[in-house]
Amino acid sequence: MSRAADIRPTTLAGLLRAGVSILSEGGIQNAENEAVWIMDFALGTSRLTLRLEGQRQVTAEDRGRAMELFGRRAAREPLQFILGTQEFCGLEFEVGPAALIPRPETELLVEEVLRHCLAVPHPIIADIGTGSGCVAVALAHALPSASLYATDLSPAAMALARSNAARHGVETRVVFLTGNLLGPLRRRGLEGRVAAVVSNPPYIPEDEVADLPPEVGSFEPKLALAGGVDGLAIHRRLLSEAAEFLTPGGLLALEVGLGQADRLRRMATAGGGYGRIRTKPDAAGIERVVCFLRSVE
Repeated sequence: MSRAADIRPTTLAGLLRAGVSILSEGGIQNAENEAVWIMDFALGTSRLTLRLEGQRQVTAEDRGRAMELFGRRAAREPLQFILGTQEFCGLEFEVGPAALIPRPETELLVEEVLRHCLAVPHPIIADIGTGSGCVAVALAHALPSASLYATDLSPAAMALARSNAARHGVETRVVFLTGNLLGPLRRRGLEGRVAAVVSNPPYIPEDEVADLPPEVGSFEPKLALAGGVDGLAIHRRLLSEAAEFLTPGGLLALEVGLGQADRLRRMATAGGGYGRIRTKPDAAGIERVVCFLRSVE
């Protein structure tokens, strides 16, 4: 057990020092900043308050609340789960263990769908494996004329996604359908009507999941991480099945992991059904999003 966890600090400055010590002992690299963020959340303080009023006394209740959160983070629970939210595309989303935490690179999916659909009148867009709903909600927020369908196998993820849609006032324009990949769209008769199918499928190879950082492998749902032997099991299904739902020239946009874009391009070329194929790199230069346009013939 952390020695710092036994400390009973009586001031804001002392509590911050204890938090930094607990997080550092837990292997958190950005310990000071994260301790400040946790105190801001738990006590309603700020970095400026801590600097100017460090000798302010803290109550036993405040100390207990902050120390509990420091302990959870030191156990490598994601900071976002502790704080309860994560920013994505300029919007704040509720997060929790039912779904992946929205990540900056996934914003590229939203950008590519927006680029494609801005010129499409009243587009229908399908978000497959919606998780927290971040992609569907961000698209509905940016495209007031669009109709969104969002599918997921997990009822818990769907509840989280619905909450996020309501949070941003788009719940009447996103239809949430519990089911496997594109199956729920067939039940709605959407074949040949969808302007864009977008998905961030699980893409971690099965034997690499155990090597993920504890924040990911131990707290985020394996269903949203493990993508079969090579990480592309779900991508293959989406490549095969999405063309049936897309309008001619419609977009299929998929997020991929390091080194997977080229394999996915080869699959699409061999399978047919798609014309132009292009990729979008993330900030690290990794080909992160692969875009396929359904053949017009």
